[in-house]
Amino acid sequence: MSDVLQLILLIVVINITYVSLTTVRLILMIKGLRLFASLLSVVEVLVYITGLSIILTNLNSVWNIAAYCVGYGIGVYVGSRIEEKLALGYITAQVISDTVNNDIPQKLRQEGFGVTTWLGEGRDGPRLVMLVLAKRNRQKELLKLVDSVCPSAFVLFDEPQNFRGGFWTKKIGRHRKKVK
Repeated sequence: MSDVLQLILLIVVINITYVSLTTVRLILMIKGLRLFASLLSVVEVLVYITGLSIILTNLNSVWNIAAYCVGYGIGVYVGSRIEEKLALGYITAQVISDTVNNDIPQKLRQEGFGVTTWLGEGRDGPRLVMLVLAKRNRQKELLKLVDSVCPSAFVLFDEPQNFRGGFWTKKIGRHRKKVK
């Protein structure tokens, strides 16, 4: 492999790594995991400085600049995929069933989801409304379970930044006491 091609591939790989790390660090900060974000930033800056020094000393080729741009774009994609796989944090799902005679809440609770229910009124009559709290990495599992019990349910997902009280905080508190 020629030196030029090796340099281009190196620039792409370094930028993919750097931008992926940047994306994950940003998500960690948003999720409140500041210590992990700080530690990751050390590696991120090392990769960034290495890549920047390589590109700045090789600005003589449009291919090197293109490699930097392509690596950046791929890095955004790779970083978002990594974050998706990590699935940090929690989600809330508002589930609106087309019937009030439904055993969804109990089935969801049996699977470990926190569920609060109330009756709502839709265009075609009464509805069972459920607010479900889950770890984000269980979102697909939750949706699959809801679909199996009530395929016509309307489901809206959201990511709470903070919460306190209720089922989850009692469960988390017990877990933290065991860990210490």
